Amino acid sequence: MVAKLTDVAKLAGVSPTTVSRVINRKGYLSDKTISKVEAAMRELAYKPNNLARSLQGKSAKLIGLIFPNISNVFYAELIDKLEHELFKQGYKTIICNSEHDSDKEREYLEMLEANQVDGIISGSHNLGIEDYNRVTAPIIAFDRNLSPDIPVVSSDNYGGGVLAAQTLVKAGAQNIIMITGNDNSNSPTGLRHAGFASVLPDAPIINVSSDFSPVRKEMEIKQILSQTKPDAIFASDDLTAILIMKVAQELDIQIPKDLKIIGYDGTYFVENYYPQLATIKQPLKDIARLSVDLLLKKIAGQEVQTTGYFLPVSLLPGKSV
Repeated sequence: MVAKLTDVAKLAGVSPTTVSRVINRKGYLSDKTISKVEAAMRELAYKPNNLARSLQGKSAKLIGLIFPNISNVFYAELIDKLEHELFKQGYKTIICNSEHDSDKEREYLEMLEANQVDGIISGSHNLGIEDYNRVTAPIIAFDRNLSPDIPVVSSDNYGGGVLAAQTLVKAGAQNIIMITGNDNSNSPTGLRHAGFASVLPDAPIINVSSDFSPVRKEMEIKQILSQTKPDAIFASDDLTAILIMKVAQELDIQIPKDLKIIGYDGTYFVENYYPQLATIKQPLKDIARLSVDLLLKKIAGQEVQTTGYFLPVSLLPGKSV
């Protein structure tokens, strides 16, 4: 049974008017009252029906997009393609930048529910499964296992890892390493590690945190190049690969003669502004189309399988291998 405003008021021990004021942030309210009402709302999983009066029962025609870093070139390009596909289908988008912050992600989920969005596409994962299972709107995940019941769309990360390793081996590299970020081994992006390791089981996989600033990342990369002295590196994303190229140049390491580098993502930005970088290209337009298609099917009440949506990758050869 769906909780009503009066249920929240009863549980919090306040009047329905007070609950309404907390929801709409109107009038003076003590911190204690706000905390009691918000706690009651969470316990009852109450979602304020902010748009019901104006929509008069019609679809909001809104889709929420939650991603961890919208300033990242890859996410920016994917969001652009998702928005384009959704607009063609008559939907407007609400873009949410979670910044790897679980509290921020939770608040965005609650906000999207409160505004009765028709669906959500999320590439962010800072919450537990139970948080996503409480959301009533249909959800499609990109590259993240949000819940066993939520379909995941991704590129063929495992195949991409295999292709990167095979490309470096074929180029004659002997001392090959992989540099990766914060990806959990159970996530689809963790499959890049597994694919790489299936070809090169003894090759080191070194973590350089995605939370580091570019300056800190450069310091870490400089230390890796100086101490490990690899002759080839597979970076799990293109921005890290570009940093490696920058540091290598500063250390007078010639690419690809002394160091071969291959990245992962293959965005329009990299393809056009860093064409020298060899990289594994994700099919962003196809990812966006499939994600939107699956979401619209879920919105329409159709059955959608939760696994098996791995889109093929390709190699952009560049000049760094």
